[in-house]
Amino acid sequence: MVKTSSICFGALALSLAVYLPAATPVVAQDRYDAPSGMSVGLGGVVAIKPKYEGSDEYDVYGFPIIFPQFGGGSGFADRIKIRGADDVRLRVFETGGFEVGPLAGYAFGRDEDDGDLLRGLGDVDDGIVLGAYAGYRFGVVLLDVSYHHIVSGDDTGYQIRFGGEIEQRVASNAIVTARVGATFADDNYMDTYFGISAAQSASSVAGLSAYDASSGIKDVHFELGTRIDLTDRWQLRAGARYGRLLGDAADSPIVETENQFSGMIGAAYRFDFGGY
Repeated sequence: MVKTSSICFGALALSLAVYLPAATPVVAQDRYDAPSGMSVGLGGVVAIKPKYEGSDEYDVYGFPIIFPQFGGGSGFADRIKIRGADDVRLRVFETGGFEVGPLAGYAFGRDEDDGDLLRGLGDVDDGIVLGAYAGYRFGVVLLDVSYHHIVSGDDTGYQIRFGGEIEQRVASNAIVTARVGATFADDNYMDTYFGISAAQSASSVAGLSAYDASSGIKDVHFELGTRIDLTDRWQLRAGARYGRLLGDAADSPIVETENQFSGMIGAAYRFDFGGY
């Protein structure tokens, strides 16, 4: 099944988060080497992810890219890093190898028709995510921890993500990033996405029993991404992610498989406008 978002949503999706919820291939958000003035990247992205956390079926999404930049050397845009739909980071302080800042994003929910095991359980609404992160970089290695709190929608829980990544230039025009990490989720998040209440059990089409999902390590994951500058103006990005659900998340009756794969590929062309 292919889902194509609207132009407005696709532009916002890339401007705020190129990749998709809970399935985010890591590709470092680097600036083009643009001249002073304004530049706009235009292109498209195709991505694939599970229909919901624990699903063994996949959706394919396509959306356009709109990525404006100002300046051309250093500035505000250099301080932004996009890790995912719910993880857009702004570096506001750094000293030595240490950096810290706020993050924001968007948590996508799910529909009960996303899988046979979900029918009768009701939908989970989307929500706004707010939080913060801290990291320490030494050489090509970055270690970080981030806090993601969903402040609207059905779920008001939080996640804490731990990770480490290595970014390496493998050619004059290509950068590869590898990342490993783990995610802790609180009771609210686990109940919303993996738990089954007594009322939901009673209305479950699949006849699922009630299930209490407690806080704990929700998953571990490995991500690999690349950015290739095909020409001075054409750029290609691609990424893949493997996640493994653990603990109460893996044991949930709605989970069809603990193994969660996702990927994306996108290309953009840079248009430059006059300098200031």
